[in-house]
Amino acid sequence: MPETEQTQAEATTPAPAPRRTGALSSLDPVAAYERRTARIREEIARNRRGEYSVPTWVLALALAGVVALWILVLFVF
Repeated sequence: MPETEQTQAEATTPAPAPRRTGALSSLDPVAAYERRTARIREEIARNRRGEYSVPTWVLALALAGVVALWILVLFVF
């Protein structure tokens, strides 16, 4: 495969947005929008590669449900 050909993942991955610098860049709504969309694009790309993870609050909620169900089975039935 020649080096000039791109894989499908590389072809669909957008180039990162240019970053604004300066003292007011954190207050600039356009820069904040660009940072947010860049983070979302990066997360989607990671998820497509299979690098997704379950949020901690979901794991904690599942653990609490299992413990509650276990207590229910032990003491009620």
